[in-house]
Amino acid sequence: MHAPATEYAFEKDLTVRLRDLRAPVRRGLAKWRPRQVIGLLLILAVLVWLLVHTHNRFFTPSTLHVTIAMGTLGIWRFGWWFTHAVRAEIYRRRRWPAMRAAADAVWRGGWRPRRLHIQMTTYFEEPAITRRVIGSILGQIRRERIPTTLYIGTGSAYDEAIIRAFVETHAQDIPDDLAELVFLRQNQPGKRMAIGMILRAINRAGVDPDDLVIFMDGDALYGADVLEKTLPMFGADPELQALTTDEEVICYGPKWIEAWLDMRFAQRRLAMQSHALSGKVLTLTGRMSVFRAQHMRSERFIRTIEADHLDHWLWGRFRFLSGDDKSTWYHMLTRGAKMTYVPDATVYTIEVIKENGLGRMVQNFRRWSGNMLRNGSRAIALGPRQVKPFIWWCLVDQRIAMWTMMVSPTLAVILALTEPLFLWSALIWVLFSRVLLCLFLYRYSRRIDLSWPFILYLNQVINASVKIFMVFHLSKQKWSNRGNQSAGGGGGWVARVQNATAKAQLAIAVTAFVTLLALYVEAIPAPL
Repeated sequence: MHAPATEYAFEKDLTVRLRDLRAPVRRGLAKWRPRQVIGLLLILAVLVWLLVHTHNRFFTPSTLHVTIAMGTLGIWRFGWWFTHAVRAEIYRRRRWPAMRAAADAVWRGGWRPRRLHIQMTTYFEEPAITRRVIGSILGQIRRERIPTTLYIGTGSAYDEAIIRAFVETHAQDIPDDLAELVFLRQNQPGKRMAIGMILRAINRAGVDPDDLVIFMDGDALYGADVLEKTLPMFGADPELQALTTDEEVICYGPKWIEAWLDMRFAQRRLAMQSHALSGKVLTLTGRMSVFRAQHMRSERFIRTIEADHLDHWLWGRFRFLSGDDKSTWYHMLTRGAKMTYVPDATVYTIEVIKENGLGRMVQNFRRWSGNMLRNGSRAIALGPRQVKPFIWWCLVDQRIAMWTMMVSPTLAVILALTEPLFLWSALIWVLFSRVLLCLFLYRYSRRIDLSWPFILYLNQVINASVKIFMVFHLSKQKWSNRGNQSAGGGGGWVARVQNATAKAQLAIAVTAFVTLLALYVEAIPAPL
């Protein structure tokens, strides 16, 4: 669904969709509607029919060794998935209720942070979205009555005029000593510099170490009780240094992209709860994360955001464009900080996709995967003791999984050249396995979507392919937000040599990968 043509229609539609998202979530079997049950049964019936009427090539002597290899990888990958699922259930049923009870007791007892500092960046955002975001913040200030300073980093007078007009109209009942609005016009490009400028302003204004600071994006809307759900976590746990929240997506774009984003957020809920069981998370999401203010007083923390970089043997020293949330997360890891995930505090993120849906999907994967790979290697280097063993292995597994994910489809294609029926067997296995995985994901979704098994596999293959490309092109960065920033595409003979070397590495690695698999299945003769 594309955004409505007029601003009024867009705002009206956004109101309706927010209302639907804020409705109580159906649980368990109550999510399933009759047509979805029928649809799932039809999918299973087709799969059973294919199993009965398609000659099974998995256990024929000529392909048995392939089946063993694929089965071993499958057991490993699905075992890892189910490990996350079990850990997420332990967190949700055992760990989280006690954490929530302790935080609620502290809040009811009157605990409040001395002051709340909100840092938000915005750059030529849709006016209707900006008004909604500011309205959600003002609503929280009215409700909780916590003295708050809202720092907004902008790139032009455009966003400032929209926000100032909205505040002058809708915040007349909020006293000046309860809420303060500060605009900071950045004089250097990029979101990172805008955040750094805000953090320096927070320090100049005076900040207590136990004040709380919220990092948020200009397209993130607060849920009705997000401050009540998140802030007392710090009062209840003096060791907690940072947290991030649940997210829901409101997508204006192709229907299948909306389904893909819904699925990604369901995966995020499952993974975040599994990670939080270790007292860490794998990212402090930029849409909304909360920190103790003592970290904002650190020049190293601020410079990590402003000028985070990587020294690479091929690309030299290059700075990061996006991924400020990964930089803050890495800094917290180096401090051994306790982090957590709050599953019942929701922030609504708005995605307006005007370009080609598949192109946007690949672009997002390039940004997400690049941020993950650039930060993952140095986080792994911190070691399991510093990072926590489970989280450390999650980081290692991210780098292994991009190759193991491509084993099965590559083997299937190679064998299909001589055994076409093997491809059918592989497709049946893929669909059966993804239906099973989605039955777990549906526990973390608002609704049942039977397109997910197909989208999940597409997501996995494209994501793995992009990661393999990005691991050899770490300096290549492109971010459509904040002025279409890009990096790693410079001219000159040095850049040409670097790019040619990276492409040669990629070609050699992929060729070796495919050749080894072809040798394994005896599609090509082994050298003497």
